[in-house]
Amino acid sequence: MSTEVVVPTLGESISEATLGQWLKQPGEAVAADEPIASLETDKVAVEVTAPVAGVMGAHIVSEGATVNVGAVIGSIEAGSGSPAAKPAAAAQAPAAVAPAADDAGDLTLSPSVRRLILEHGLDPTKIKGTGKDGRLTKDDVVAAVAAGTATAKVEAAPAAAPVAVTAAPASGRAEERVRMTRLRQTVAKRLKEAQNTAAMLTTFNDVDMTAVMEARTKYKDLFEKKHGVRLGFMGFFTKAVCMALKDIPAVNASIEGDEIVYRNYADISVAVSAPNGLVVPVIRDADDMSVAQIERTIGDFGKRAKDGSLTMDDMKGGTFTISNGGVFGSLMSTPIINPPQSAVLGLHRIEDRPVVRDGQVVVRPMMYLALSYDHRLIDGREAVTFLVAVKNAIEDPTRLLIDL
Repeated sequence: MSTEVVVPTLGESISEATLGQWLKQPGEAVAADEPIASLETDKVAVEVTAPVAGVMGAHIVSEGATVNVGAVIGSIEAGSGSPAAKPAAAAQAPAAVAPAADDAGDLTLSPSVRRLILEHGLDPTKIKGTGKDGRLTKDDVVAAVAAGTATAKVEAAPAAAPVAVTAAPASGRAEERVRMTRLRQTVAKRLKEAQNTAAMLTTFNDVDMTAVMEARTKYKDLFEKKHGVRLGFMGFFTKAVCMALKDIPAVNASIEGDEIVYRNYADISVAVSAPNGLVVPVIRDADDMSVAQIERTIGDFGKRAKDGSLTMDDMKGGTFTISNGGVFGSLMSTPIINPPQSAVLGLHRIEDRPVVRDGQVVVRPMMYLALSYDHRLIDGREAVTFLVAVKNAIEDPTRLLIDL
C-alpha cells in the first residue's frame, strides 16, 4: 500500500516552493510526522512530514525543482524499512568506506552546513547540533571551527574529490556553481525593487552607549532571574524606536498607490540570523510590550530561526525594521528599506572612541546609527528628528520610563 506525500499549504498568497533537500532516502524507515523533505519558500524553510509510518518510497521530484501546493513529490510505502543502506556500505571494500561516512552527513545536513563541513574537512558526527532534533546548524559548525573543537575527518584524500561541482584544473583554480535558494532570490528581487521604487536616503548619528551598558551590567542577573531571558540591547532600542515612531508617525507609515497609510501601532521587524541567511520576523504590537517581553520574543525568534521552525505568519507585516549589523562587526552601513515599509534603522558595533564632554576629551563606548528612509514620504527634518529621539532615549534610558 502506498501513501502519497504532497506539498502542504505554505501560507497566505504562497503557492509554490523549491524542494531544497530530501531528508529521507528510498528504503529508509519513516515514522509518522517525521520530517522527510525540506521546502524553501520566499520567506522561510518548511519541512514536509511523513503522513504515515512506513518506508520512504520513490522521490518523484528532485532537489532544486519548483513544486506547487498540493503536488505529489513522493510516497510512503507499507513496511518497516531499514536505516537505508549505510551498514552494507560500511561492510564493502575499503574504497567505499569514506563515501559511506559522507552519506551519513548528506542525509541530515542542509546544503549550507554540508558546504562548511566539506570546506573545513570536518567530521559532522563530532560536532554537537543545536537545531531541531539535534540537527547541525551553520552556527554550530562556525562555532566549532572558531573554538578549535571541530575534528577533521580521517580518510583518504581521494574521498574528497567527488565534492567539487567542477574539477579543479592543474593550477588549482576552481569554480563552483550553486543554485540560488528561493529565499535568496526573493531577497534579491525585493531589495532591487526597493532601490527602483523608493527615493532612498540615509542619515547618520552616533550614540553614547554608556548609560545602557551600565544599566545592563547592573540589572542583567536580576533581569534574567525574574524573566528567564537575557537583557540585551535590542530591548532598549526597540522601546526607543516605538517611542520615536509615536512622535514622528510618517516614519511608521507607508505609501499605497496615491495614499499614505498612517498606523497607530508598531509592528517591528527584527533581522535574525538563520542557517540560510537573515530572516526578518515581526514583533507584533511592540509598542505595548515591556523590555522583557521584547527580549523574550526576539530570543524565541532566534531559536526558531536556527532550527527552521519560523512560520509564514511570523514574517508577515511589519511597519518598521531594526537591523543589527553590529553583531557581525559592522562599523557603518546604509541599510535598504524592506518594502512596503518606509524606513529601517541600522545598528552597528560598539567601540571606545574619544569624544568631548563638558570641554574634556573622554573615552566613551560609541555606536553609529543609520536611518535609511523613503524621501517620497519622510522629509529630512522628520528623519533627523526621529534619529535624535532614538539617540536621546538610549543615552538617557529614564526617558523610556516617562515617555519623554
